[in-house]
Amino acid sequence: MTKMESLGKNAMAKDKDWWRGAVIYQIYPRSYQDSDGDGVGDLAGIVQRIPYIASLGVDAIWISPFFTSPMKDFGYDVSDYCDVDPMFGTVGDFDTLMATAHEHGLKVMIDLVLSHTSDQHAWFQQSRKSHDNDKADWYVWADAKDDGTPPNNWLSIFGGSAWQWSGEREQYYLHNFLSSQPDLNFHTPSVQDALLDVARFWLQRGVDGFRLDTINFYIHDKQLRSNPPLPKDQRNSTIAPSVNPYNHQVHLYSKNQPENLDFLRKLRAVMEPFNAAAVGEVGDAQRGIEIMGEYTAGDDLMQMCYAFEFLTSERPSASEIARVMARVDEHAADGWACWAFSNHDVIRHATRWDTTPEGLRVMTTLMMCLRGSACIYQGEELGLREADVAYEDLQDPYGIEFWPEFKGRDGCRTPMVWESSNANAGFSAATKPWLPVSHAQTQMSVAAQEDDKDALIHHYRRAIALRHAHRALAKGDHDGVKASGDVVYFKRTHEGEVIFCAFNLGDSTATISRPAGDWENIAASVGGVDVPKGDQLTLGPWQAFIAKRA
Repeated sequence: MTKMESLGKNAMAKDKDWWRGAVIYQIYPRSYQDSDGDGVGDLAGIVQRIPYIASLGVDAIWISPFFTSPMKDFGYDVSDYCDVDPMFGTVGDFDTLMATAHEHGLKVMIDLVLSHTSDQHAWFQQSRKSHDNDKADWYVWADAKDDGTPPNNWLSIFGGSAWQWSGEREQYYLHNFLSSQPDLNFHTPSVQDALLDVARFWLQRGVDGFRLDTINFYIHDKQLRSNPPLPKDQRNSTIAPSVNPYNHQVHLYSKNQPENLDFLRKLRAVMEPFNAAAVGEVGDAQRGIEIMGEYTAGDDLMQMCYAFEFLTSERPSASEIARVMARVDEHAADGWACWAFSNHDVIRHATRWDTTPEGLRVMTTLMMCLRGSACIYQGEELGLREADVAYEDLQDPYGIEFWPEFKGRDGCRTPMVWESSNANAGFSAATKPWLPVSHAQTQMSVAAQEDDKDALIHHYRRAIALRHAHRALAKGDHDGVKASGDVVYFKRTHEGEVIFCAFNLGDSTATISRPAGDWENIAASVGGVDVPKGDQLTLGPWQAFIAKRA
């Protein structure tokens, strides 16, 4: 890291708005590093790998859920929000992780799942017992229709009705996900208070922020009105495959309710004294960017949200990137986006987009130049493609339900590959890890790439360092993202620094007009072309031009 890059990263670490333009590294703890040989990754394993994470130059880590859970949905079904599941370690292990991360200059964000709990949570166990106990209204209960069918037509993302019958109460309860994941009733003030106490618990342990799972699912329509149908030509969901009937509705009443803003303001007020930041996951195929704008507007809601526009099955073209960013400018000009190409819920983008090595490099550099923060999912810095997991090895209930048309999320969750020679790629000493290690991925291990100066991992480091070296790229405004053929281009500006960025996302040479004035090439380290002498800028296939106004 150069002196300028180091100063840029140190400035961000001390900045109250450290999250703005930050690069966040997502860790799926089950699959990152197993320290005790049981085949499952854990918190102590993450501690072992923090020097590696810090070496990438990222600003923060986001750790997927590690709370006590029966693991029906691998931690996204929480049975105790204020404890660590034994398979991941102890609260003491978490404290060690926090201290180690901070020693290495890394912020720590944890994944809070507030919309629902496990059906094993003590709150639900009490709620289901009767209509008049202290927690009777902590979950969404409703009577059956006269014919015994569910209260309305709401559907679960994991298939079938979003309502499950309980013989104990002789009522249905709402579950937007698995039937073992009952939805909390945010219309009950004591529920909101309890969840705010959960946030306080972890903030007092030193966490720097939260990733908020399914942030737009918190509150449901109090009248339980049925959702209208979604026209077939608008069924473009990335969280529900085409074989899932969930994608047949406009989810007008089952989520995205305006009362959610009041809860988010309460959560922000709890976070503010700790200088903590949150990034919300907005799961909505039609209104994701609009909701992002609503949830990040002003200074009393969430700092960041991410929608699913760049998690799509097809690689975004220059015109699509310009369209998405224009919608952000329209609906979220006062807010802040957080972009990701891959995460634990979607097929890895190297496979989804069938991208060449050159394409992966340019798309990575582009992400580091777009207005917004950035999330990197473990292994994408290696260029890992989706692993092929046999049906008999599947763990994901989503994939098991819709196999073979949809194979679920296990292919992006297989263990991290650290060494090429080790049987489990350095992930675990177990005979059989919780998911099989992909042999195709093993050849792309961290160790193999560290020794190859041309490997993708080094490009990620250089692209991240470029962002840190120029605050215009991290925090600046832009003049609107434009497209000309396969070229996407824009300017970023901040406190007098002006940077022009252009990316050829096609397989043919392309030419655009060079901006007037004197410019200095700042992207030689990431393969950026030199400043041309004339008024035309020519970019070869999958080339970038990033220059600072002299």
